[in-house]
Amino acid sequence: MSEQFRELERPAGARNKDVVLMATVTSFQALSHPGRSELRQFAQLFQPLYAHSSIEARRDAVAALSQSPNLPLSIAAFIASQPIAIAAPFLAASPALTDDMLIMIARTQGADHARAIVKRDRLSPTVIDALVGLRHAMPPRPERATAPAASEPQRPAETSNFERIMTDLSMADLPGAVTPAQATPVAAANAVATEDRTAREEVLRQTIKRLAYQQMPAADDRLGRRQIGPVQTALLVRFARARDGGAFATTLSDLLTSSRWLAERILLDISGRQLATTLAGVAMAWEDCVFILEHLYPHLARSEAGESRAEALLSSVDPDQAEARIDSWLRADRYTFGETDAVRDARSDSEDKGADALMRAARMAGSRKPVGDEHARQVLRARKR
Repeated sequence: MSEQFRELERPAGARNKDVVLMATVTSFQALSHPGRSELRQFAQLFQPLYAHSSIEARRDAVAALSQSPNLPLSIAAFIASQPIAIAAPFLAASPALTDDMLIMIARTQGADHARAIVKRDRLSPTVIDALVGLRHAMPPRPERATAPAASEPQRPAETSNFERIMTDLSMADLPGAVTPAQATPVAAANAVATEDRTAREEVLRQTIKRLAYQQMPAADDRLGRRQIGPVQTALLVRFARARDGGAFATTLSDLLTSSRWLAERILLDISGRQLATTLAGVAMAWEDCVFILEHLYPHLARSEAGESRAEALLSSVDPDQAEARIDSWLRADRYTFGETDAVRDARSDSEDKGADALMRAARMAGSRKPVGDEHARQVLRARKR
């Protein structure tokens, strides 16, 4: 019962500073989205109050701020640089610490701070790589003090649960760490251990790189995707220069392995977006795309903000979305017109028949007429004149 009144033995001024510090932290946590003025005011108030508060109040304040995602960078760096007995919960759980700040703290504050960083639930590959590199550069942990002799009875000092957890923290939780029992003082064994460590670190780095780049294929990797050839590119550029819409539509239908009607509908879009989507989806070179668009649609050759309208239009087209759009057009085209025998044979035996079979299939597909939309064909004929 008497321990409940220990707080009254402290000076009133110290208690007031503790109360003000906790009140400041509590009011800041109540702000879900603090603005610049609130962040600046909190940064100005926190450090003076922290400096004049007791150790218990500092621990409580830091533990409370470890759950706040919105902290000024100066306050986050200040708390993380405090002694480990205070900064441990903040290093282990604070979402306000960036990867660069975690690496800086691990390199400048020592092994205890690095052990606290290891306890975080989520660590990026960059932080893990930096911690692996710092593991063997850190000094060994000091051994625990031996227990007092039985002949000298002493009352053991009471340790808090927090201090016991901090004492039990070990770098053995780090991936690839070597336990002290495995270490050997022999020089040869040290050399072998160093080589093994280097090999493990290299394997870890390669694994991290594979995980980072497995979802990012190279831009020139067109395996299994629609790709325009050099002959078809030269034909499209030639017909665009001559403004021959009929020959251009025939070559475009041959490129897409579709009916001539689909190629004509793409060209009828006077905005040029459908043709830009088609050219981007087949991975045509940027210069050739701009040339074709500017010659087939003269209004796209006008310059705006230092670039032509054709260049701005191509910049707004995503190649992956363009491929998906072409696939949807081809499905609708096959649903409307079906698939001729020549096109089917050309697709199955394209390696044997070559370009002649493809051109013959395109001519046969062009001879088929759609069910309706005669007005669009009349517009196209008037445009060719």
